[in-house]
Amino acid sequence: MGLLEERETAARVRVEELRAEADRVLAALRDAEAVLERRVIAVVELAEALDTPGGREAAGGLPEPPVVEVAVAGSVVPHRRDGTSVDVLAPVYRRIVELVDAPGGAAGLRVKHLARGLGLELVPGKLEGVRSKAKRLVARGWLAEPEPGVFTPRPADGPRRGGPGAGS
Repeated sequence: MGLLEERETAARVRVEELRAEADRVLAALRDAEAVLERRVIAVVELAEALDTPGGREAAGGLPEPPVVEVAVAGSVVPHRRDGTSVDVLAPVYRRIVELVDAPGGAAGLRVKHLARGLGLELVPGKLEGVRSKAKRLVARGWLAEPEPGVFTPRPADGPRRGGPGAGS
């Protein structure tokens, strides 16, 4: 009986050690995600500032940025133009657009449904991240938000990949 109690105590100690390590890793991940989000916002803000009339001259005549052919994680969300495909979006943004464009998405998806479709936990931090990304896609012309918190395919695009009438 004493041997079993020792093993149980050792197992409890190991569980507590692993919980402490997991908490430390999760805290470091939250910090790293916050830094990444600030960097992405800074890049977006700079890109927007340079796109305003006189913005490039004020910045010392910086050259035009290269046209993005294929996006990588963390890249800026470009404004949608005619003929632009979702391939220019970073993977998470591309996935959000695909979820909204999927059959049944024409009626509109809420952030909770987008987060679930992305395989994320339905916790406030994750939901706010998805909301921010969806709003950025709306601002750049990739999605529409006909009512607050409901994201739909862009209406000017006509029928979507979902089949006849999927975009109306």
